[in-house]
Amino acid sequence: MLNSSEQIKRAQEHLGKLLEGQLARIERMKATKEFINYDELETIIIGVVGGDGIGPYITAEAQRVLEFLLKEEVQRGKIKFKVIEGLTIENRAKVGKAIPEDILEELKQCHVILKGPTTTPRAGDPWPNIESANVAMRKELDLFANVRPVKVPEENIDWVFYRENTEGAYALGSDGMVVNDDLFLDFTVATYEGSRRIIKAAFEHASKSGANKVTVVTKANVIKTTDGKFLEIAREVAKEYPHVEWDDWYIDIMTAKLIDKNRRSQFKVMVLPNLYGDILTDEAAEFQGGVGTAGSANIGTRYAMFEAIHGSAPRMVDEGRAQYADPSSIIRAAGMLLEHIGYTEEAKKLSMALDICGQFEKRLVITGRDNGATGGEFADYIMETLNSDDLVDKWNSYL
Repeated sequence: MLNSSEQIKRAQEHLGKLLEGQLARIERMKATKEFINYDELETIIIGVVGGDGIGPYITAEAQRVLEFLLKEEVQRGKIKFKVIEGLTIENRAKVGKAIPEDILEELKQCHVILKGPTTTPRAGDPWPNIESANVAMRKELDLFANVRPVKVPEENIDWVFYRENTEGAYALGSDGMVVNDDLFLDFTVATYEGSRRIIKAAFEHASKSGANKVTVVTKANVIKTTDGKFLEIAREVAKEYPHVEWDDWYIDIMTAKLIDKNRRSQFKVMVLPNLYGDILTDEAAEFQGGVGTAGSANIGTRYAMFEAIHGSAPRMVDEGRAQYADPSSIIRAAGMLLEHIGYTEEAKKLSMALDICGQFEKRLVITGRDNGATGGEFADYIMETLNSDDLVDKWNSYL
């Protein structure tokens, strides 16, 4: 067993390597600030990644809906779908990497990616302790902004969350260390470049969308260095948007205020570090019908990835119920993908169809079992609704 001096030396070496990696990442961030222009691309390549568990089932339905909406664009060669297989827990465990090298190269050949849920090993699982595929993809493709909208018109809820995606407690989640039998350490990362760009993205959205309100969520009263800097940078960015109102809340009270009917409608755009964003957006999704109904966008300057925010539900596969999995979350993510690459009208129609089918009319209901609709039947229902001449009037009639 190492003595205390040797333990400290080993910890110093470990931390030194982590700092080298983060300093190199900062330089990469400084070098890549221009966003891709999809209008200038001859062909937009949409990668489709099934993932684990129910992922391939629900992702296939989302792809069908996208192909339905983009039929003419596919025919003229503006849109191309690329199905990428192999991002499974079995394949990742076999090579001992969060994303196998050949899969990563395929991902980099795409402009945007539609991704199903992937399994992240936990203590006690039969899999090796490899990093989350989501976290790895966000880091490898520098997908710094996790954008999650939650909209419930009848409750006057219209929120957009901007969660920092490449830093915080998750950035080095697999790089903590066990110093000895009594001391265990994990690390939280924040950078000026990383914090500024996510906060600026939130203010930019609030300005362009007309929301004109940004709420910054931290725990800066306790986590004084990383959260404190995040809040300090928010104050700096806010000066560039004098027409946008802003305030800040601590994460603990913010979880309570989301369920406060007298307060929650006042929130519009929220920006927050990685861990807080993960927690708060799952809570927020419950207002919309649960995490199974909410989509998520992961935006970078060169790449963008859109995904369901729920897990891979391996139990449904084991019990032979995968075909009854709800594809709503990944289809909402597909709608965000459409908007991101410039197909705003198609995105609006898809959002209306999802509201009608999932929240209002509910002619078909998914229960996750054989007493409800299959994912395929629900996707057909959505496409049938999209084909309706009175789609907009029908949607407005429920408001």
